[in-house]
Amino acid sequence: MSSQQFMEQLFGKLPEFFKNEDELRALWSDPTTRAKLLEGLVEKGFGREQLAEMQKSIDAEKSDLFDVLAYVAYLLPTQSREERAARAKLAISAAFNSKQQVFLDFVLSQYVKVGVDELATEKLTPLLRLKYNNAISDAIADLGNPDQINGVFSGFQKYLYSRAA
Repeated sequence: MSSQQFMEQLFGKLPEFFKNEDELRALWSDPTTRAKLLEGLVEKGFGREQLAEMQKSIDAEKSDLFDVLAYVAYLLPTQSREERAARAKLAISAAFNSKQQVFLDFVLSQYVKVGVDELATEKLTPLLRLKYNNAISDAIADLGNPDQINGVFSGFQKYLYSRAA
């Protein structure tokens, strides 16, 4: 199947997953609903490999998979993960305390290097271990109890996927 055919097929199926750009942003901004969206896409035949090919065909390899979906569904211009992270840092600086910002800067650097998978819920503990040299107690001292840490990790992602100002 050509990338054009794939894009047309994907375009036809996307309304089953979200009805507009705002809903896509809301789904993608939450690690839990993003995982469900990706699972749903896989079930319909749009797995990671196919989406990665689509990224290449639209010259968006340094972009997020969000950008691929937004491009296919709404012809939105893509942006690199680095651009997206830099824009989010401004909002994060106003919404989180300095210790949380240091951790989130680390998370964003991993996101820029690796991609959206670094923002999955199951990556939180490995990221904490990496940032705090396996000392989860230090992470708790800096960031709060596990629920608070999870809230910071999940909560900052809405800034990553908000509309550009």
